[in-house]
Amino acid sequence: MNRVMICTLSAILSGFFGSYIGGQITLSLNRETCQNQPWGVNEICHLWVTPKAIWQGSTTGLWTGTMLGAFCSGLVTHQSRE
Repeated sequence: MNRVMICTLSAILSGFFGSYIGGQITLSLNRETCQNQPWGVNEICHLWVTPKAIWQGSTTGLWTGTMLGAFCSGLVTHQSRE
């Protein structure tokens, strides 16, 4: 497999992984804001916070994971010229 294919696949895979991890982290951080509410309000707060948190964290994680994956795989597959 050539270098471009390895970098592309690595960037895509790390982007998806970063998207998942970023969504989970942001969701857990934003759900903490609902913890001090009574039970009914707590459930409504979770419904309100969840979509925005997942979207925001997934988008950030996707971008960051893709950039880091491409950079790291570029470093690993670098061929020095002599």
